[in-house]
Amino acid sequence: MWINQDLAWAQGTHEYKPMGAAVIGNQGQFRARDFSGRRRAPRRHQDGFRGLFASLEDVNRYLAEGQSQAAKKNLRPPSRRILSTI
Repeated sequence: MWINQDLAWAQGTHEYKPMGAAVIGNQGQFRARDFSGRRRAPRRHQDGFRGLFASLEDVNRYLAEGQSQAAKKNLRPPSRRILSTI
C-alpha cells in the first residue's frame, strides 16, 4: 500500500490470482471492485510506501487507524479555565 497526499493505492491478489491495483481517497476504504488489472500501482521503492498487508481488511484497518490518529491530533486539550463559580 502507498499513501501519497490525499490518495491511497493498493495492489493485490486473491487466492494467488492478480487483482491489479486500486486507488481511492485516503479517507475511504478499499473494496474488491475497486481493483483493476489495467491500473498500475506505484513502484514499491517510491515515497509513500506503507508496507505489505495480509488482507484487504488489514489495509482498511490501517487506513481507519490513520484517520482516528489524525482526528486525535486535531482535538484541543481540555480547557483549564473556570467557566463559572458558585
